[in-house]
Amino acid sequence: MGSSIDNLIKNTPDTSLRNIAEKVKNGDRISDEECLVLFEKADLPFVGALANFIREKFHGDKTYFNRNFHIEPTNVCVFSCKFCSYSRLYANKEEGWELSIDQMLDIVKSYDGKPITEVHIVGGVHPKMNMAYFIELIQKIHAHRPALHVKGFTAVELDYMFRKAKLTVEEGMQALKDAGLQSLPGGGAEIFHAEVREIIAGDKVSGEGWLRIHEVAHNLGMHSNATMLYGHIEKYEHRIDHMKKLRDLQDKTKGFNTFIPLKFRNHNNDMSDVPESTITEDMRLYAIARIYLDNFPHLKAYWPMLGRQNAQLSLSFGVNDIDGTIDDTTKIYSMAGSEEQTPTMSTEELVALITQVKRRPIERDTLYNEITDYSQQLN
Repeated sequence: MGSSIDNLIKNTPDTSLRNIAEKVKNGDRISDEECLVLFEKADLPFVGALANFIREKFHGDKTYFNRNFHIEPTNVCVFSCKFCSYSRLYANKEEGWELSIDQMLDIVKSYDGKPITEVHIVGGVHPKMNMAYFIELIQKIHAHRPALHVKGFTAVELDYMFRKAKLTVEEGMQALKDAGLQSLPGGGAEIFHAEVREIIAGDKVSGEGWLRIHEVAHNLGMHSNATMLYGHIEKYEHRIDHMKKLRDLQDKTKGFNTFIPLKFRNHNNDMSDVPESTITEDMRLYAIARIYLDNFPHLKAYWPMLGRQNAQLSLSFGVNDIDGTIDDTTKIYSMAGSEEQTPTMSTEELVALITQVKRRPIERDTLYNEITDYSQQLN
C-alpha cells in the first residue's frame, strides 16, 4: 500500500496535487482550499488511489453491512422540498399512506425469529404523528423485541416534533432516549449552506438546526450518521462547506458513525429539469469525501440508490460500508428513480456482492461492533 502512494506522489507533476498526496500519506488533514483543488483539478484515478489508501489504512479489506429493515410511518408531509419524490403534502394526504402503531408493530413482528439487528424508522413529517405517538411506538417495539436497535427520525422530523410539543432540543432528545431511541439516521441534512438550502428545502429545519440536534444527541451518548444530497444545483464550495461543518462537529463530539453521500435523483419531483451526476462524478465525490472527512470512521454507499454494480465500484473509492439487507419495500429512493426499484438483498447476495470485488464481508451492528466475518465462512 505504501509503495503505491509513493509512486502516485512521484508520478504527479502538479505541485498542489502532489502536496495533497503527501499529506494523505502522512495522515495530515487537508484544508478546505486543498479540497477544492481536488474537485477542480484531480482526476478519478488520483482521488481514488488516495481514498483507497485511507480506506485500507482504517479498515483493510473489511466491508461492513448489517441486517436491518425500514419502517416508513407516512409519506404525508407538511414540507415541500423541491428534490423530494416521496412525500405527499398534507393538503393532498389522500395520495399518501399513514400507518398506525399496530400496523408498524406488525411489521416488527414479521421479523420475529430472524437475525435482524436494527429497525430504521424515518418518513414524512405528519402533523398528527407527534412526540407522544412516536414515544408509544418506540416503547412498544422495545417491549416486543428488547434487543432490536431502534434508529429513527431525521433532524427534520425531530425539529417539528419538538416545536409542536413545545420542548427544547435537549428535553425532546432526552424524552426519546428515555423511551428507547438509540441512534439517529443522517437524513435531512441535504446541503447546509443557506444559499442552496433556501431554494431546495427552504421551509424545513436549517443547517444549523440539523447540526444542533445531532450535537445534543451526541452529548447524550447517542451516535448518529450524516448525509449530503449532492449532484443538483450545489457548487463544489457548498459541498466543502457542508463537509467542513460535519468535520468540525465531529472534532467536538466524535458522535458520527458514518458519512453517506446521497445522489440526487430527478424523477417525479420539482427538479426534474436538473440533470443527474455521472457515475464518474459520483465516485469522485465518494473519494474526496473520504480524503476530507478524516475524523469519520466510516464512509457508506447506499446501494439501493446507486445500484449494486456501482456500489461494488465505490468500494475502490474509499467506501467501506454498503448499508444493509434493507429487507422491505422502502420507497424513499425508489420513488425518485433509484437504480433499485425493489431494494431487498439477502445476506447471501450482499456477501457475494462484496467478495466479487475482493473485499471481506463483515456483518456489523448499528454501532459497528462486528457480528460475523463471512470471509471465514467462505474459506
